Amino acid sequence: MSWYVVCTNCGRDDVPADQLLAACPNCGGEWLDPRYDYDRLGRVMREETAARPCTMWRFREWLPVHDDDHIVTMGEGGTPLLRLKNLSLMLGVPNLYLKDERQGPTASFKDRQASLAISVLREHGVREVVVASTGNVAISYSAYAAQAGIKLWTFLTSSVPADKMREVALYGSEVVKVTATYDRTKQVAARFAEQRGLFLDRGIKGMAARESMKTIAYEIAQQLGWRSPDWYIQAVSGGLGPVGVLKGFWELREMGLVETMPKIACIQAAGCAPMVKAWEQGLSKPVVVDSPQTLITTVATGDPGIAYEILYQAAVEHGGAFVAVTDEEAFRAMHVMAKMDGFSMEPAAAMACAGAIKMIRQGLIRPDETVVICCSGHTFPVEKHLLEENWSHHLDLSAEEVVAEEVEEPTPAMAAREEGLLTSFEELGGDVRRIAIVEDDEPARVLLRRILQAYGDFEIFEAADGRQGIQMIREVEPDVVLLDLMMPEVDGYQVLEAIKSDPKLQHIPVIVITAARLSAQERKRLDGHVRSLLQKGQFVDRELLESIQAMF
Repeated sequence: MSWYVVCTNCGRDDVPADQLLAACPNCGGEWLDPRYDYDRLGRVMREETAARPCTMWRFREWLPVHDDDHIVTMGEGGTPLLRLKNLSLMLGVPNLYLKDERQGPTASFKDRQASLAISVLREHGVREVVVASTGNVAISYSAYAAQAGIKLWTFLTSSVPADKMREVALYGSEVVKVTATYDRTKQVAARFAEQRGLFLDRGIKGMAARESMKTIAYEIAQQLGWRSPDWYIQAVSGGLGPVGVLKGFWELREMGLVETMPKIACIQAAGCAPMVKAWEQGLSKPVVVDSPQTLITTVATGDPGIAYEILYQAAVEHGGAFVAVTDEEAFRAMHVMAKMDGFSMEPAAAMACAGAIKMIRQGLIRPDETVVICCSGHTFPVEKHLLEENWSHHLDLSAEEVVAEEVEEPTPAMAAREEGLLTSFEELGGDVRRIAIVEDDEPARVLLRRILQAYGDFEIFEAADGRQGIQMIREVEPDVVLLDLMMPEVDGYQVLEAIKSDPKLQHIPVIVITAARLSAQERKRLDGHVRSLLQKGQFVDRELLESIQAMF
């Protein structure tokens, strides 16, 4: 065997490597770490891996699977390291790079984790697995489990975007939607697995999950000419990615392939920042967040546990930072990355970019430093018509305790509800059925239509300019009007005046959605005539739907 297992708690270095152990048999410690023959493998890494197929499995000798026949791979890893030319120029940091993990099989860095974890499970004959997820893990595991013939139970918080849930279901996994926090959802999944006698994926505590992420470090070092960057930046929830990347750079240094360890910057959502709060207070343990307040659900882990302790120690020894960004800063970064350098990414990935921008502006990152930002994923929707009714189970833990048996069969009361980014949203007001959209920009109309279609069975009417909009509103008399202000010929102000001057229409509530920065005079012009004012590029579906809901 080319690798062995060490318990980092008691130091035992002969932990059985041929068993799926959840803890050290000597002390009960849950952090078991594979180690390798670094003296011998340093030469292999430098001289042989570059010529191998460009996937994470070109680092086969550093991954804890005994038999190659059990490897489940879809070409994950081997992602490019791309220079952010325009953003670098704008920020004055020439060596600013993006590690583009969007290019994995399911468009997420979690494909690395799924490939190794499912390979290990296959090697040990596991046929049914339970996993808790905020989205990307469930999608990745579902794809790889399908290839391996493993049945997967996915427990997801109800705040996970519906598009992601549909994709999980499309792969054939069981979807259990839990109305609770992610930390609570993990507890329910663990209880379900225990009562069913099923294997529970332990996330960061699982050896395979951490080992998979170190391949990101291997690739970055190789792509930079066998050196470490000065900074590695990633948005974090439980901290798996940076913990694995740290292990990778530590091993590279052990093998003599890099001289230094990078500084790790962990970016968290301001509404769920247990690591940042602890760092700011000088604490080595996280400050647990019981009620996350962020729309970016994939990073809403209130208790990262031991991961923070490891990252904290690394930051103390090698330098690093823990930085919070608001949801608005993340959404703004999505626009910046797309418009400046052509990278469309999910909000969690944009958080890392927002954090990097903030750090550069604050002077934490120097102009001469080499910075690598992890672009963790890019989400694509699944067509709703591909799935039949009742494609998920639903557990509501907001009122009472739920036992595992309640998950077994879906019922009409447990039928799926489209929930997207809106955590607390259940149903729009019963009086809202007919919605008019007056917007000259077709992509904006499509976006608004998709948001509304995802949340209810509405009649949606659309007009591409103000003149058509006035005529349409008079004909259909909608319950709500979504109105753009900046339109040619007849603009939104004129549409609004036409509505408010007509006794038959003046009762209809209007929500203005505009890209323009309104002056005080323009805002005064709208005052008393509109129910809500939302800014394009900054509002999300939660705000739109809350605005509609508040009217009734």
